[in-house]
Amino acid sequence: MDDFIARALLAGLAVVLMSGLLGVFLLWRRMAYFGDTLSHSALLGVALGLMTGMSLNLWVIAVCVVVALLMLYVQHNPALGSDTLLSIIGHSALALGTVALTFLPNVRVDLMAYLFGDILAVTHADIVLTWSLALVVVGVMVWIWRPLLSLSVHAELAQVEGVKVGWISAAYMLLIALMVAVAMKVVGVLLLTALLIIPAATARRFARTPEQMAVFAVMVGVLALLAGVGLSLQWDTPTGLVLWCPRVFCSYWCNSCPNVARNKGISARNLLCIAP
Repeated sequence: MDDFIARALLAGLAVVLMSGLLGVFLLWRRMAYFGDTLSHSALLGVALGLMTGMSLNLWVIAVCVVVALLMLYVQHNPALGSDTLLSIIGHSALALGTVALTFLPNVRVDLMAYLFGDILAVTHADIVLTWSLALVVVGVMVWIWRPLLSLSVHAELAQVEGVKVGWISAAYMLLIALMVAVAMKVVGVLLLTALLIIPAATARRFARTPEQMAVFAVMVGVLALLAGVGLSLQWDTPTGLVLWCPRVFCSYWCNSCPNVARNKGISARNLLCIAP
């Protein structure tokens, strides 16, 4: 196996692991707009990094964290019209980042790589950074899994039971922001939300418990990664875009099948797996 293929698979596996664990909660809490806004904001971080000559990763992380905190504030102030405001923030950041990149005549920028990803261009440093964050995400998610699950089932009841709703939500949003920052090079800012949503939506058809759904989402992502890289090598096509073909096909086929958990005994927490 060529070295660049091995690097692509290693980086892809780390991103898939993070997206599987985080994506299921994004689906349960109906927060697709949040992921979309964060991913679009990442390009603004790239532009700021190139303009200042500082680390792109640090600027992307900083922008994503600021946007995540802003979205957390918006979430707790529904009078602001969260969906509308999030759409404005995300697309404005994407537009500002794109325009800012065009005003850098002395800097050569592969815009397509940032928009759609360039998984074959990941370096050893990218792999170390991605896997380090993946281990952090796994550790934090194991720690906050039960309170975050309670919050997803019923926020008011979770608060009554003593769950620190604000802190748990903030931790989850920051994890997504960090994941977006490091995964941008692998899948691109325009496809990051699909990476979070499609495997989770596919896994929902077969999961009976939230834990099963998270594991199945990771498995779907891994299979799609392997199939996408293999098809890209076979057809000599852009790898970043071909990665989505197996995911879309699998999601369409699985969601046309009956939900295996539909007729099972369902508790309140397991209802997340079959709720539309």
